[in-house]
Amino acid sequence: MMKLNRKIAIITGAAGGLGTAFTRRFLAEGARVCATDKTTEGLARLTAELGPRIELMTVPADITKEADAEKIYHKIAEAWGYVDILINNAGWFPFSAFEQITYEEWKAVISVNLDGPFLVTKALLPLIKKSTSGRIINIGSGSIYTGTPNQTHYVSAKAALLGFTRSLANALGDYKITVNLVTPGLTVTPNLVKAASPAMIEEVESNGALKRKQEAEDLVGGVVFLATDDAAFITGQTLNIDGGRTFI
Repeated sequence: MMKLNRKIAIITGAAGGLGTAFTRRFLAEGARVCATDKTTEGLARLTAELGPRIELMTVPADITKEADAEKIYHKIAEAWGYVDILINNAGWFPFSAFEQITYEEWKAVISVNLDGPFLVTKALLPLIKKSTSGRIINIGSGSIYTGTPNQTHYVSAKAALLGFTRSLANALGDYKITVNLVTPGLTVTPNLVKAASPAMIEEVESNGALKRKQEAEDLVGGVVFLATDDAAFITGQTLNIDGGRTFI
C-alpha cells in the first residue's frame, strides 16, 4: 500500500544526494513531486535517473531569491492547485575555519540554509493551507548538537532552523499544518565526499552506536513517516537520525 498516494510534495535541493533519495521514495509511495534545485543540469540528471513521468515536475529555482520562490508557487498553483508536503531540504555546508570565514561566506551560508526555507515556506503557504493534511519538514543537521568547529556559519543557520520550526509549528497549528525538523548525522553523499576528509567520515562512523557510514537512504523512512497521516499529531518536534551518535 502506497503511503502517500496522490499527495503533492515539494522537495528543494532535489538534485542532491538527500533530495534524490527523497524524490525517489516519495514517487514510489504514490506522491506527485515538484523537484526544485538551483541548476537545470542537476534536475536533468534527476529526470534521467528516475525517468520522465507525469508525477514528477522539475522547477529550476534559487531558493535564496524571493522571485524564484514565487516562481515555484505559480508553477504548482497552475499545475496542481495545492500542496500537501513541503520538504525544505536544500542546503550548503562548506568547511571553513572560523578565522577564515568572510562576511560574504557567512551571509551566503545563512541565506541558503535559513533564508531559503523562510522564502519557500512563505511563498507556498497559501497552497499548503488548501491541503487537509499540510506537512512542513525541515532538514536540519546533527552538527547543532556537537557544534562542529569548522562550520560555525552552517551550525548557526541550522540551529536557527530549529527555532524556526518550533515557532512555525505554533503559528500554523490553527490550519492543522504540522512542522517538524529532521537532524541527520554526517551523511555520505557525493557532495559530502568532496567536502570532508576520509578521516573525518571514518571518525564519525566509529563514534555512533551503529558502526557504519550514514547513507541518504537512512533518512528516507523518517521523512516519509512525518509526511503521512500517522504523524498527524506530531508537530514542533525534532527527529534525530544519526545511528546513535547523539542522544537527545
